[in-house]
Amino acid sequence: MSTLRSHARVIRVLWVIGLGLTIAGTFSLMERLRVGNSMARRQRWTSWFMARLTAALPFRVTVSGKLPPQPMLWVSNHVSWTDIPLLGMLAPLSFLSKAEVRTWPVAGWLALKAGTLFIRRGSGDSKLIQKQMGQHLLGKHSLVIFPEGTTTDGRSLRTFHGRLLSSSIETEVPVQPVAIQYLRNGKPDQIAPFIGDDDLLSHLRRLFANEVSDVHIQLLEPIPSRGKERAALAFEAQQAVQTALFGEAAQSAEVRPAARAA
Repeated sequence: MSTLRSHARVIRVLWVIGLGLTIAGTFSLMERLRVGNSMARRQRWTSWFMARLTAALPFRVTVSGKLPPQPMLWVSNHVSWTDIPLLGMLAPLSFLSKAEVRTWPVAGWLALKAGTLFIRRGSGDSKLIQKQMGQHLLGKHSLVIFPEGTTTDGRSLRTFHGRLLSSSIETEVPVQPVAIQYLRNGKPDQIAPFIGDDDLLSHLRRLFANEVSDVHIQLLEPIPSRGKERAALAFEAQQAVQTALFGEAAQSAEVRPAARAA
């Protein structure tokens, strides 16, 4: 990868981020004036922005499956911060994110203005978050969660936490499982994952210093939530994503009934 091409990619991303800041600033002004500031409008503009951010990233993206015809709780495995623009470009969506993201320069403010819900681990605010998630879903606004609770290297799947799916059961909104996979030369991409003590700037530099890689997003069969226990629903969603990513043979080794304890 030439230095010139790498710099050109950085400039393009910075231009898109600047565009996002302009949109977020407009929403902030509308909040103050209390005019036309609906969640549906935020989601539409956010999806438009995410599509342009994705186009500026070094990925070839393929999508399989059908977009859900109604608002759902999207449940996806989590590999990198790039999962957010990649999924966000597909449909008008909001995200549930860890509270630390709110403190990130620029990205945190953009996430807030896009309608992101933030959850703080171990703070005892899970009931408040579940209530907010329920209100969001009842308002017919799709929401994306990453029930593993953290990112992985993409070569395995962590247990899906059932408590994050409670709002789906309470509102009887179906779950939309999603499997996202990063590949480089046909093998799991070791550059795309954003894990451990990685920082955003270093990760961007790695991405732009290498050739384009592939991302496959699979929209799986929706799962009805009515009348189900949260642990069972989480286990079912986890199995669906596990099979999509690694096949039937990997299920017994990676997905265990321990998920029922969530």
